[in-house]
Amino acid sequence: MTQNFPRSAIGIAVLALLCAPAFAQDAPAQGNAVPNGAAHAQTQTLSTVEVTSERFKKARMELSPETGATVYRIDQSAIGALGKGDATPLDDVLLTLPGVAKDSKASGSLHVRDDHGNVQYRINGVQLPEGISGFGQTLDTRYIDAITYLTGALPAQYGLRTAGVVDIQTKQGFGKPGGSLGFTIGSHDTLEGSGSVYGTKGNLSYYLSASGVGNSQGIENPQPTLNAQNDRTRQGKTFGNFSYYLDDDTRLGLMFGSYDGKFQIPTNPNQTPAFSLAGFSDLGSGYNGLPSSNVRERQNESTRFVALSYQKSLGALDFQLSAFHQYSSLHYLPDPVGDLIYNGVASDTLRSNSSSGLQGDASYKLNDAHTLRFGGLYTRANTRSNNAVNVFPVDDSGAQAGNTPVLINDNSGKTGELASLYLQDEWRIDPRLTFNYGLRYDSVNAFTKEHQWSPRLNLAYAATESTALHAGFARYFTPPPQELASQQSINLYTGTTNQPEVANSDPVKAERSRYFDVGVDQKVGEHLSLSADAYYKHIDNLLDEGQFGQALILSPFNYAQGFARGLELSARYSDDHWAAYANLAHQKAMGKNIVSSQSLFGADELSYIADHYVYLDHDQTYTASLGASYRFGADQVSGDLIYGSGLRRTPDGGAPNSAALPHYTVVNAAYSHTWKYGDGNDVVGRIAVLNLFDEKYLLRDGTGVGVGAPQYGTRRSLYVSMTTHF
Repeated sequence: MTQNFPRSAIGIAVLALLCAPAFAQDAPAQGNAVPNGAAHAQTQTLSTVEVTSERFKKARMELSPETGATVYRIDQSAIGALGKGDATPLDDVLLTLPGVAKDSKASGSLHVRDDHGNVQYRINGVQLPEGISGFGQTLDTRYIDAITYLTGALPAQYGLRTAGVVDIQTKQGFGKPGGSLGFTIGSHDTLEGSGSVYGTKGNLSYYLSASGVGNSQGIENPQPTLNAQNDRTRQGKTFGNFSYYLDDDTRLGLMFGSYDGKFQIPTNPNQTPAFSLAGFSDLGSGYNGLPSSNVRERQNESTRFVALSYQKSLGALDFQLSAFHQYSSLHYLPDPVGDLIYNGVASDTLRSNSSSGLQGDASYKLNDAHTLRFGGLYTRANTRSNNAVNVFPVDDSGAQAGNTPVLINDNSGKTGELASLYLQDEWRIDPRLTFNYGLRYDSVNAFTKEHQWSPRLNLAYAATESTALHAGFARYFTPPPQELASQQSINLYTGTTNQPEVANSDPVKAERSRYFDVGVDQKVGEHLSLSADAYYKHIDNLLDEGQFGQALILSPFNYAQGFARGLELSARYSDDHWAAYANLAHQKAMGKNIVSSQSLFGADELSYIADHYVYLDHDQTYTASLGASYRFGADQVSGDLIYGSGLRRTPDGGAPNSAALPHYTVVNAAYSHTWKYGDGNDVVGRIAVLNLFDEKYLLRDGTGVGVGAPQYGTRRSLYVSMTTHF
C-alpha cells in the first residue's frame, strides 16, 4: 500500500537539502583549488568555533548539578546498538534505563519508578512546556547527541515534573558542511524517511533534521493478531538548532521543532452493541447495522515549539536566559454511528494548549569550596477544550429512552500560570565529600491555586577511587497538567447516556511528596561498573491519570494518600569491542481514597478505594532490561531484552487493580555494516528483528482503574534500513 508522508516533514526536508549549498558556500567546489591562505583561515575559524562551542556546552551543563541524584547516561553508541538504531522511538530508548516500565501508547508509553508520566524533558538546558499527551513522540532520537537521565532526590533546580529528568544534548553542526539521508522499510507496511543538514559558516553553526513515517501500526492492537484493523498512521517531525557566537563569551541559540501525527484507532471486533440508533440498530430484534470491526475512529495530533536562548560567561558567573513557546493540539474524531451504538456517546473532541514563558539559570563560583546556583521559571498557558457530544436520552432508571441522539456543546477554557524560583549551594567539604543544599519555591494558578517551599539536601561521597555513595532528601510539588485537566460539565449531561454515576467532581490538586533516596556506585576493573539504588516516596494528593471515554486523552485525578518504594540494580560494561548493560527493578506503588474527578469513576469503585489502599494501575512489581553489542571492524551485532512482570488488572468480582497481567519477555536483535568512503562519507546498512520470538503479550486487558481497551504488544517485525552520511 502506498505511504504518504506528512507534507510538513517533506517540505522541511526538501528545504533543508536545497539550502545546504548556500550554507556550505565556504567549502570548496569540487575540482576547484582553494588558496592555501584561505583554506588555513577557514580551518582556523572552524576550529575556533568548535572549541568555543564545546566550552559553552560544558558551561551549560555546569548550570545543572547532579550531586546526590541517581544519574545514567546514554550516548550515540548506546543508541546505535538498539534494534532500529537512531530510528528507535525515544520512549523505547528510555526503556534501557533502570526502573522504566513499558506501557501502551494510549496510557503514556512508559512509567518511571511506578509514576504515571511526571517526566521532565530538557533540550540543551531549556525545560520545554508540556504538550497534550497522545500517541506521538514530539522528540526524534535522530538528532540526539547524548542523554543524561536523573532520578531520585533531585537538586533544587529540578521541579514540577520530578519522577525523572531527561536532559538531552542535541547534535550541532561543526566541521565541514554535511548531512544524512536515510530510509527504512519493513513489517506493518512501514516506510520511513529522514534527512539532515549541518555545518558552520563563520560564527554560525546549524543543524536541521526532518523525518516522516507511515505504517499500519499506529496504536497497539486490541487483539493478539499480527496486524490490527483500522490502524494506519502518518507522522512527521522536524527540528532545527542554530548557535551564533557574538564573541568568546556570548552565545545566541535558536531551537525549533514540530510534530504532526494522524492516527486511525484500531477496532475491537465482535463487540456487542449496547444502544439502539434510529436507522442502524434495533436491540429488541438483535439487528446491528454496523459491526464493531467496521467502526472508524481517528485522532490527529500536532506540536510546535521554539526557544531562543542567550548564554553568557562573565568570569566566575555563567548564565543562560531562554524564552520559549509551545503549541499542541489533539483532535479526536468519533465514528458518529459506531460510537453511539457501542458506547452511547459520540464526542468530537478538540483540545489545544498554548504555552509561553521565560527560564533563567545561573552559576556563580564563590570560591574553591562553594558554587552558588540560582534561577527561575515562569510559564503562562492557555488551554481550550471544545466538545460536540452526541448522546441518547435516558429515563429515571438510566435506561435508554429514545434512539434519536441529541447534541450537546461542551466548551471551556483556562489560562493558568506556573512560577518557580530556586537557590542552592554546592559545598565541596573536602575532595571526597560534596554537600548540595537548596530551597525551591513553586506556585500554580490554574484549575487549582497552590504553592510550596521545597528543601533539597544531597550528599555525594567518594569512599575510594572505585566506590561512590550518594544520598538525598527532596520535597516535591507536582501540579496537575493543565492541558489534561478540565472543568467538569456534569450538569450538561443529566438525563443522558453520558451522565456520571457519581454526580460530584472536586478539582484536581497538586501532588505533594517527601522523597528519600540512597545509592552506591562501584567500579570493577577498567570496564565494568555496578550500581544499586533504593528509594521511598510518601505522597499526599497522589496524582494519577487514566483514560475515560473513547478519546485517547488522559485525565488526571488524586488519591488522598499514597506511597512508592523500590530497589534498582544496574550493571554497565564497555571495552574496545563489547558494550553491555543489565537492569533490574523491584517496585511497589499504592494509593487510597480518590478525592478529585470522582465523576469519572463508579460508585462501588470509589467506595472500596475510600477505605483500602489499592495498587496503582501502572504498578509493575519486576522490570528488567538488558542488552549487548559486539563490534568487529565495520560490522556490529547487537541484541536487547525487556522483561515485565505485568501491569495491574481488576479480576471479575475482585478489588480494583488487585491482580497483575501475565509476565512477558521481548527479545530484539540487529546487524549493521558500515561502508566507509573518502572525506568522512559512509553508508550504514541495518537489519533488525523486533520481538524475535514473536511473544504474544498483553500490556493492558481493558480492566483496572482508568484503563481503556485491551492492548497487545507488537508482534515479530522485520526492518531493513540504509543511511548515508555525506
